[in-house]
Amino acid sequence: MATTLAPTAPDAAVVAVPATQPAPVRLMALGLWGVVGSLLSYGIVMTVTPPPAPGGSPTPPPAAAVRAPSECRRGAPSLPPTVSTTSRLFEPLTLRGTTFRNRVWLAPMCQYSATDGVPDDWHLVHLGTRAVGGFGLVLAEATAVVPEGRITPQDTGLWNDAQTDAWARIVRFVQERGARAGVQLAHAGRKASTYSPFDAQGRRGTVPADDGGWGTVGPSASAFPGYDAPRALTAEEIAEVPAAFAAAAERALRAGFDVVEVHAAHGYLLHQFLSPLSNERTDEYGGPLENRARLLTEVVEAVRAVWPEDRPLFVRVSATDWVEGGLDVADVAQVATVLRELGVDLVDVSTGGNAPAEIPVGPGYQVPHARLVREVAKVPVAAVGLLTSAEQAEGLVVDGAADAVMLGREALRDPMWPLRAAHRLGVPASTAPDAPARWQPQLDRATWR
Repeated sequence: MATTLAPTAPDAAVVAVPATQPAPVRLMALGLWGVVGSLLSYGIVMTVTPPPAPGGSPTPPPAAAVRAPSECRRGAPSLPPTVSTTSRLFEPLTLRGTTFRNRVWLAPMCQYSATDGVPDDWHLVHLGTRAVGGFGLVLAEATAVVPEGRITPQDTGLWNDAQTDAWARIVRFVQERGARAGVQLAHAGRKASTYSPFDAQGRRGTVPADDGGWGTVGPSASAFPGYDAPRALTAEEIAEVPAAFAAAAERALRAGFDVVEVHAAHGYLLHQFLSPLSNERTDEYGGPLENRARLLTEVVEAVRAVWPEDRPLFVRVSATDWVEGGLDVADVAQVATVLRELGVDLVDVSTGGNAPAEIPVGPGYQVPHARLVREVAKVPVAAVGLLTSAEQAEGLVVDGAADAVMLGREALRDPMWPLRAAHRLGVPASTAPDAPARWQPQLDRATWR
């Protein structure tokens, strides 16, 4: 069996990894000094000093010895510089062959307003307004890859032609405003078939079959609190999941989307497999981290194989379950390293959602997780979570905590947030099609003079 050795400094440890091992196995072969070194600055682990090498200087940490399959392998991308010129937030960002006019992006937010998975005029106005408002990327909500993958019966989907055609109309409008259009591909797993948050009768929990619901599935038969217990997926059913994501990605391409994001966060199916809190399997998809990450890496490989080389692929992760014994940021940083090697261009870093937890919510509370994933995995990241002011967002990009910021609730409150932020940061208003802070010609009279 062929063996690949990591390049090493003198006297550094050598990590040998069989080059034919699948992605999950390679998780165990990461250079742990890289992980530990970044964790130290956040007080997450105790300080560890390597023993001195001959001559008295500390032994340098080894480089990671992980490899992706040859058809997917990419070198570590050079991260964008963090030297401020005028406004880093409004500098374009290029990933693969796709350039975003700025780094203020709309986070995917479920609207629970579709019929049979088909987006409608509400989605056109919701997403189109944010494109008019200057967002560099407009990322559509969690969109189910199969009917039973919807969070609610009112979720959008990408499993048939009617949905694809409806999305195409929305994508065209967004792109004509100068923004990039993206879609988040999802399967809700055990958190599927639930009532909409604004159900007219105030109902919560699992929708029964006689009211339009369906049976749910997950890695194991354990229920999310307050929901019906799912059925554990069989090995044969698990094998169908990557193909479902790939088929949805092909439909996203036909609809014209510039970006697809695989949803592996917030307690949905791929997160359920990743987290030991919800994954009780004893086969190749359960147990140690490399097994729990297997389905996610298989999904990413399947999507990357059908998604064009010049278009970026994102993955959203929950960097911690906020529960002792659950998924933590060190685990996710290891997984992100392998995702980068499999062709993922940006990791969208959120937290929580897989179990009830006490979460220390506050301004920018998830940013430290994004920074750590960026530093360890050497992959561009987006930060999200109570980011509200122009100065706060600018500082995150200048400081190297993130390469882009995602706005959720703030974007709901203020669809024109990017244009306001640009004004506060001194970025000139312009109606030019490629302007970082582009005002639509119809709105030019409203610019600050």
